[in-house]
Amino acid sequence: MSNVKLRAKALRNNRQTLFLDYYPPLLNPATGKSTRFVCLRLYLFTKPENDFQRKHNKQTLITANTVCAQRQIELQNRRFGLVSEHEREASFIDVYRQVARQRRQGVHDQWEMSLRYFIAFCGREIILPELTDYLCEDFKNYLLSGPGIARYGRPIKRNTAASYFAKFRAVLRVLYRKRLIPIDLHSMVDPIRPKETHKERLTMEEFRLLANTQTDSELMKCAAMFSGLTGLRWSDVSTLKWSNIRGRFGSFEIQFSQEKTESAEVLPISDQAYSYLGDRGAGGALLFPGLVYSRLKSFFTKWLSDAGIDKNITFHSFRHTFATLQLEVGTDIYTVSKMLGHRVLKNTEVYAKIVDKSKRIAADKNLLAGDDGEVEDKACVGEDESSGARKGIFILHRNEDKISAG
Repeated sequence: MSNVKLRAKALRNNRQTLFLDYYPPLLNPATGKSTRFVCLRLYLFTKPENDFQRKHNKQTLITANTVCAQRQIELQNRRFGLVSEHEREASFIDVYRQVARQRRQGVHDQWEMSLRYFIAFCGREIILPELTDYLCEDFKNYLLSGPGIARYGRPIKRNTAASYFAKFRAVLRVLYRKRLIPIDLHSMVDPIRPKETHKERLTMEEFRLLANTQTDSELMKCAAMFSGLTGLRWSDVSTLKWSNIRGRFGSFEIQFSQEKTESAEVLPISDQAYSYLGDRGAGGALLFPGLVYSRLKSFFTKWLSDAGIDKNITFHSFRHTFATLQLEVGTDIYTVSKMLGHRVLKNTEVYAKIVDKSKRIAADKNLLAGDDGEVEDKACVGEDESSGARKGIFILHRNEDKISAG
């Protein structure tokens, strides 16, 4: 068990600063680093020159020793699974900020915006005992109907509100698991149901067409094609290193930790996907060094225009493309779910709606035929045969050459 000692360090101008010395060091939840010394921002006069300075030293030492004793009690409580009053009275915004720092994935991550919206909503400090289901519901309504806090003040869209509120509920779950709040507010408060949207993706023909369209940046093209052949997110593609690539031709795989889910993954990839990585680099080198997210929009606009494709494609669209094309060529949804790194199958079922072949078969039936369904049956057979043919065209996990237009 850690012990806490009160220490002093000499400063200039006849002063000393007081700090706590934890041994062994503690893990700082905000930074993830070990912390041994914590400054109290309390000061003593090294050589008191009058009654005022002597009285100041006496009162300051009482305060410092009290804080030191409280910290020691907190450590003992943790050892026995107890929570101190000091921890229960902590600032909710401080806890929110700590969780956001641990989980955010970039400078413009939604965790930070979720925290900013909560601060704008509450307008003051909130301590943990003030958290109630009523406050949570009010924050939900604020996200759905309140003004935006960005430059133009436009309200956020429902799906953005759903994402921000999901972050808020995740903090509530952390608090309950750590026994810092007595009620499971995460379970009591329903999430914001997102509005279903169309996931823009490329068809088989469009994906091949892009593969054979020349660009002014092979780096960004190869990164996008690699995403389309593996289903990896931007956050993963941009951070993967050569040390993550294992195996040989015919059995390549990636061992990595997904940035979004923080889960360890082993993802088999095809030789076709590997061919977009270029010459192998040193173990610590990035697969795609020099990628800049802010340059992707203009790059995609020109690339798709040169290919004659009129769609609003983003980098994430290549992940959608991977999922839908895998389902189209017959990969079962459970395997696709695992390859995408989804924790629950319902996240993958969204793609199944996009490639629902029964809808296409029904739409292609000749309802005006008067031969008791003979034409319809032929349409079904023809679709099955063509599906089988297409199935052989796009298999992502066999040894193939690069995608070609033929």
